Amino acid sequence: MADGDFDPAHLSDNQKEALGTYTALTNQEPSAAISLLERSQWNVQIAIAKFFDGETPDPVEEARASMASSPAPPTTLSRQETLMNGFSHSPRPSNRPRHDAAPRIVPQPEHQNMYRTPFILALVLTPFNLIYRLLSNSLGLFAYLFSFLPRILSGRAGSRAQPRRQRDTTGRRPLNARDTAARFIREFEEEYGQHELDFFSNGYAQAYDLAKQDLKFLLVVLLSPEHDDTSTFVRSTLLSPEVVNYINDPQNKIILWAGSVQDSEAYQISNALNCSKFPFAAVVAHTPEDSSTSMSTIARISGLVPPSAFVARLRAAIAHHSTSLERARASRNEQQATRNLREEQNSAYERSLAQDRERARQRREEEEARSRTEREKKAKADAAERAARDLEQWRQWRAQTIPAEPSASGEGITRVSIRMTSGERVVRKFRAESDMEELYAFVECYGTLS
Repeated sequence: MADGDFDPAHLSDNQKEALGTYTALTNQEPSAAISLLERSQWNVQIAIAKFFDGETPDPVEEARASMASSPAPPTTLSRQETLMNGFSHSPRPSNRPRHDAAPRIVPQPEHQNMYRTPFILALVLTPFNLIYRLLSNSLGLFAYLFSFLPRILSGRAGSRAQPRRQRDTTGRRPLNARDTAARFIREFEEEYGQHELDFFSNGYAQAYDLAKQDLKFLLVVLLSPEHDDTSTFVRSTLLSPEVVNYINDPQNKIILWAGSVQDSEAYQISNALNCSKFPFAAVVAHTPEDSSTSMSTIARISGLVPPSAFVARLRAAIAHHSTSLERARASRNEQQATRNLREEQNSAYERSLAQDRERARQRREEEEARSRTEREKKAKADAAERAARDLEQWRQWRAQTIPAEPSASGEGITRVSIRMTSGERVVRKFRAESDMEELYAFVECYGTLS
C-alpha cells in the first residue's frame, strides 16, 4: 500500500485494531501511521517506540542496499525472465543520505535499579535465607538483652558500609531530571556569573519531546568540569555575545539544553550522541527525509572552537534543515487545520443534533400534554353525561315513589309554596307527617312529574 493511499477496506481486522491503538496514542494521521506500522511489521509497540524515540536505520535494509550496490561477481548467469514480471531487476539503493539517529534518553537513578533473583537461584538460597533469619532474630534478642552491644556493632558496621554505600565517586547526589537541570543551572551561574542564555529547565527527554513536537532545533551542550578547556569554552565561546544572540534569536527556533557529564543523564547522553571530546555540542532535529518520526543529530561540535566558527557551524546545520522542517511544519499546520475544521464540523453537527433532539422532545411533551388535556376533557364529559343519565334514572324512579297530592278536605294537610329555579311558583299540599326528603324529591322530580 502506498503511503499516500489510505483505504481502510484493504486492512484486516488485526491491522485496523493496531492502527486504532497507534493513532489513539500518537495522534498521527492514518496515512503516515500506516507507513510506520508497515515498516514495523504491524507491531504496535515497535511503532510507538519508533515514533517517540526516533526511527533507527534497519540493518536488514542496509544489508540489502549494500548487497545491491556492490559490484556483481563475474559470472555467466543471464537475467531471469518470468512470464508475469519479465526480466528481473535488482533493487536500486536509495541515494538519500541518512543521519545519525538521536535516541530519547530517560535516565534511571542508580538507587532505583531493582534486581530480582532468578527463581531457581532463590530456591537454592532458601535454606540459607532461613538460617540467616534465625540468626538475625537470635542476634536481635541478644542485642535487646545487652543494649550496649548494638551501639558498638552498628558503629563498626556503619564505618565499614559507609565507603560502599557511596557509589558515586564525584559525590553528587542522584536527582530526577528537573532537579538535575536546576542544579546544573545554579552551579553554572555560581561558576560563570549571570548570563543571558535560556537553558531548558527540565530533562533531556522533555526537551527532546518539545523539539519534536514544535519542530525546533535542540542544541545539546555537554560540559566536563574536569576538562581543561571547559572554562575557556564557556567564557570565550558559549557566553560570547555572538553565540548568545544567535541562540536567543526566536527566528532560529533553538532549544538550549546543557548538562554536566558528572550527572548520570548527561553521561548517558554523551554516549548516545557518540561524544569523543569535551566540550561537546550537538544539534538534534527532526529529519522528515529519513522518516516521519525520526530525530537525528545533524551537527556535532567538539573541542574548543572560536565563537565565529561555533555560530557558523550552527547556522550551516540549521539552514540546511530549515527547508525540510518548514515543509513538515506547513504539513502539520495543514493537518491541524483540517483536524480543527473537522472538529468544528463535528461540534456544529453535535449542536445541531442536540437542538433537533430538544425540539423533538418539546414536540413530544406538547403532544403528550395536548393528548392528556383531551383525555381529561373527555373523561369529564363522560362523567358528566354518566351523572346526568344516572340522575335522570333516579328521577324517574323517585317520581314513581312520591305519593299523590292529598285532597284539601282531609286532616293534617299542609300547603307549601315553592319557587322553582325556572322562576315558576308551585303550590302543593303535603301531609303533615311527610318528611323533608319528600319535599326535596318533589322539587327534584317536578319536571318528570309534570
